[in-house]
Amino acid sequence: MKYIDEFRNPVAAEKLAHKIKSSGTRMRIMEVCGTHTMAIARSALRPLLSPDVELISGPGCPVCVTSDTDIDRAIAISLMPDVVLATFGDMMRVPGSESSLSDAKAKGALVRVVYSPLEALKIAKEQPDKKVVFLGIGFETTAPAVAATVLKAKDENVSNFYVLSLHKLIPPALKALLSTEDLHLDGLILPGHVSAIIGSKPYEFIPREFGIPCVIAGFEPLDILSAISMISDMKKTNPAVEIGYARAVRPEGNPKALNVMYSVFEKVSALWRGISEIPQSGLDLKSEFAQFSASSFDVELPEPKEKKGCVCGDVIRGRVKPNECPLFGKSCTPESPVGPCMVSSEGTCASYYIYGD
Repeated sequence: MKYIDEFRNPVAAEKLAHKIKSSGTRMRIMEVCGTHTMAIARSALRPLLSPDVELISGPGCPVCVTSDTDIDRAIAISLMPDVVLATFGDMMRVPGSESSLSDAKAKGALVRVVYSPLEALKIAKEQPDKKVVFLGIGFETTAPAVAATVLKAKDENVSNFYVLSLHKLIPPALKALLSTEDLHLDGLILPGHVSAIIGSKPYEFIPREFGIPCVIAGFEPLDILSAISMISDMKKTNPAVEIGYARAVRPEGNPKALNVMYSVFEKVSALWRGISEIPQSGLDLKSEFAQFSASSFDVELPEPKEKKGCVCGDVIRGRVKPNECPLFGKSCTPESPVGPCMVSSEGTCASYYIYGD
């Protein structure tokens, strides 16, 4: 507990905030990760730094960036006969074009909330008469565990276990975002969990091609304030990618996790809510693991429908803030979400609703 308290020291936080504000540099910084978004809101860092630092949220919530089409596919698979769809709890109430997994379960679909892909594999072994499909959601953080589970299923000859891989990769999304959007960013706070897997090297294109300084940060208040201070310092020198979370992140990342991930998955194009299709930004099973892929399940999908008034796509791209949405806190709340940014525990809209701006 003492270790955690060191990163939440209010006196140290005030000193860092004063240093940032006394630099005289106004900055617009995007925190990429949804966990950072929640931590910033929970710790009230926005009002502490305002108006000198504007913090905006990026596409780092895996639930939020999942497209309606992919959600619709998961729902359709869950409604197939003799299928058990295993999913993380965040996905249950995410609305697709016409319904959600929660709605499908209410109609009789066998949807199970699990806490790991290994739990889904266990269900498959216990129910050999069912096709058990694990809904693979997440970035580079969760993909290695799913890959390891596929390898275990192959080793144990579990023939009724499948993965619907909707995994996404952060660096290609950042490149697409910075290439197409006029965001006028002064810096990026890069995700700590993802970077513990991939390291800092995959982000080096950002300062090189876009001239934007980046810091990989942890999730405590002093981690985030330190990252902002480092970005401020780099604005006076040369932009680079720096690691402010050395207790968890190395430049090379975690080679063992990466080797497991890429032994099972290969890069493919993927749909991102609000950004559209991005080449080489998703992961799907390699051909030698096709027997475990649920992507080939034959299902009919409804026409994707825009949620009238919902601006989740713009929130994900950092174009608007949640409280600028006409539905925010009215017809769209965590109890009755219109878009995924209000559902997820990492969603920007949920963070604004719970903690305020």
